[in-house]
Amino acid sequence: MTGRALPHFAFALFTLLCCAAFSAPAAASLRLCNRTSYILYAATAQTADGQTTTHGWTRIVPGACAVAVPGPLAPAGYAVYARTSRAHRGPAHEWGGTDQRCVKDTDFWLKQPEGGDRCGSDDSFIVPFARLDTKGQANWTSTFTLSPAVASLTAARDAGIARLLSDIGYKPGAGGSWVPAALTKFRLKLRLPPDASSDDLFDALETEALKVSAPAGYAVCNDTDAPFWAALGEKSGKSWRARGWWQVMPGACAQAITRPLAADKIYLLVERKDGAKLVTGRESFCTTNIVFEVEGREHCKARGLKPAGFAATDTKGRSGFVAHVGENGLLPSLTSED
Repeated sequence: MTGRALPHFAFALFTLLCCAAFSAPAAASLRLCNRTSYILYAATAQTADGQTTTHGWTRIVPGACAVAVPGPLAPAGYAVYARTSRAHRGPAHEWGGTDQRCVKDTDFWLKQPEGGDRCGSDDSFIVPFARLDTKGQANWTSTFTLSPAVASLTAARDAGIARLLSDIGYKPGAGGSWVPAALTKFRLKLRLPPDASSDDLFDALETEALKVSAPAGYAVCNDTDAPFWAALGEKSGKSWRARGWWQVMPGACAQAITRPLAADKIYLLVERKDGAKLVTGRESFCTTNIVFEVEGREHCKARGLKPAGFAATDTKGRSGFVAHVGENGLLPSLTSED
């Protein structure tokens, strides 16, 4: 497997997918375990009678396992794909293989003909799944790994808490000595009781990290109740360029730029399907009603293009930026807290 950029996520591709069969517990199933310091979201695929059904997303916190496919498994035909939560800073990661299957940004069930290379809806896209050799067992557990230093599920849990605290903005110190004090401060801030469950703790950590996360590149997130379409304008060297459209479903994000940002400003236009503007501004760029990439922003009408006003977002000094768009337009940019 080799690394590559994907339409919605810019992830490195890893081969570290460890599989093992266990004696059947009370309820046989496909379980996925997370021996990394990242919160993972996994999708599964099952192929039978010439058709593949994909399903996601199963959330797996560090150091935990989750049932992705309940019930006794068929003898063969399973595949899996996973990505890291958008709550984490820095490069995102994915685990997959060579089977091209359709997914959506939000929770989904999709059917696809075996061997099909196209998705049936505008908001679905293809990612590479890894096939699982379950040895014909009715029960199977696969473990996602990344670093040999995280040698157990307990170590993954501890490393995951430390990573999320850092993602939120708590300053790491030497070794792990800084974690207990930072975790105490976090619990007090959110009024979490000392006996809060591990699930409650990771829920709170991810929720807070999502408020301040900005993975490398530029993402547009839909915090409304209906789909919208986004376009970007930017300056590259001495040239101006506009690109669009990215369809963004409610509760989802589109990674419009996957490289680390270098510009001081990125310009954003967001519209509903009927053309109603959610985000607009004073900076004019040339657009079309279909997918476009336009060089230059002068003489739009003379070139058969449509001028539109884009809003400036401040990306100076940032390698990543997430634009959250609500019912009343662009939401204020959040910053990390100590």
